[in-house]
Amino acid sequence: MRVRVSIIGASGYGGGELVRILAGHPEVEIVHLAADSHAGQPMDVLFPNLKAFTERMTESPDIPRIASDSDVVFLALPNGLAMDLAPPILESGARVIDLGADFRFKKAEVYERWYKTPHRSLHYLEEAVYGLPELNRAAIRGARLVANPGCYPTAALIALLPILRHPAASRRGIIVDAKSGVSGAGRGISLGTHFSEVNENVKPYNVAAHRHTPEIIQELESALGEPVSLTFTPHLIPMTRGILVTAYIPLREDVTGEDLTGAYEEAYAGEPFVRVLSEELPQTKATLGSNFCDVAVRVDRDAGMAIAMAALDNLVKGASGQAVQNMNLMLGFPEDLGLRWPGLYP
Repeated sequence: MRVRVSIIGASGYGGGELVRILAGHPEVEIVHLAADSHAGQPMDVLFPNLKAFTERMTESPDIPRIASDSDVVFLALPNGLAMDLAPPILESGARVIDLGADFRFKKAEVYERWYKTPHRSLHYLEEAVYGLPELNRAAIRGARLVANPGCYPTAALIALLPILRHPAASRRGIIVDAKSGVSGAGRGISLGTHFSEVNENVKPYNVAAHRHTPEIIQELESALGEPVSLTFTPHLIPMTRGILVTAYIPLREDVTGEDLTGAYEEAYAGEPFVRVLSEELPQTKATLGSNFCDVAVRVDRDAGMAIAMAALDNLVKGASGQAVQNMNLMLGFPEDLGLRWPGLYP
């Protein structure tokens, strides 16, 4: 019998990607597509790429009905909503994967500081597992509630973890420069993502104030067991999809790029969705539409710096593809089931 899956927030980019991916998953039956502001519309009208893959209509989010009908519920919603919806779904016996930020932080006060709202589900905040498989695979397998990572943190953590575990690397003075396509801002209309504002333009935003900063630091400190000092600056670039992270890590001792590449190859050996590049460098086009994250590392010996790079599709490995990867782990499926395909090129 197929796993019964529902999506709340199906009309956004994350929800549309979930449907695109799950429509080809051999063990999944999609039973509810809830979209409050777009209820009653054909999914293949909201997302024309889904024509011939789903004939389902969107519906209003009837939480008790969705919870009772589903084995897994994906919450693809704006921040601040999942903390109220997840508890009744979990209490019904279904599992929850939240694509927003509501369950990503270990401490409520950190969430409240950065998201400017009280956390109303403290019990489940403690239970939630941070859903980066490359870091928390064993815990994800036993989880009822998974907090899907943010897109920037996914790329930054995959880029940084192997180098920061190396004895040559400093844990202080780290700089993370990141660039994202416009779809990372969601499907809502805003001046900042208007075509005329974004086209032929690159701009930083939320400098020294981006909400993904504490998420990156939390997971690095948890993995390393010591404090980390990090500056994160995101930039909006004029393309639809993709994230490129370039991180600069001060070195405490001399090390070669070949040595560090070997550390990355060892760290990610057997990982189904991390590709360590030795000769090439990561580029967003190589991961477009796929669940892969490409990483590479180089050393600037004159400056005493390591440069770690990662590229991924912000809507797939940075959101919905990783959510399906987490679902596979939670349900005991092969981790890459329904997810293993190359990116689109050119």
